[in-house]
Amino acid sequence: MHYLKLGQYTYLAGEINALYHEAAVKMGISDSIQNILYVICEKGEDRCLQSEISKLTGISRQTINSAIRKLEQDGIVYLAQGKGRNTIVCLTDKGKKYALEKVYPLFEIENQIWDEWTEDEQQKYIMLTKKYRDALKEHLKSIL
Repeated sequence: MHYLKLGQYTYLAGEINALYHEAAVKMGISDSIQNILYVICEKGEDRCLQSEISKLTGISRQTINSAIRKLEQDGIVYLAQGKGRNTIVCLTDKGKKYALEKVYPLFEIENQIWDEWTEDEQQKYIMLTKKYRDALKEHLKSIL
């Protein structure tokens, strides 16, 4: 019975990920490129540390590097040197237009859904998601 409850969460999370994948396919981009552009645009500065993209997406460095190289070749992003060994991924003008087509529609949908929820529902969702994340992080320490 306990596994059924956990299975429901896993199934829902998988369905949500599949919906984002479907959106990427419809937009004609890979999941990794969608995630990279999403993080950059979500920051609202048209730039983001490459290490932060890795941290926020959970995508391997190798996959991120490969996707960024493709975005560079397509003139969507360029790399700038940050402090120390930090690399900054920046949108070009072409990249800003590209993101408007490929990523901003997701923001609009997410904001629409969020606006349909009450303030209490929003706060509960954030609180429970953080609680789950923190507990998972703590319990994983015993096996990692």
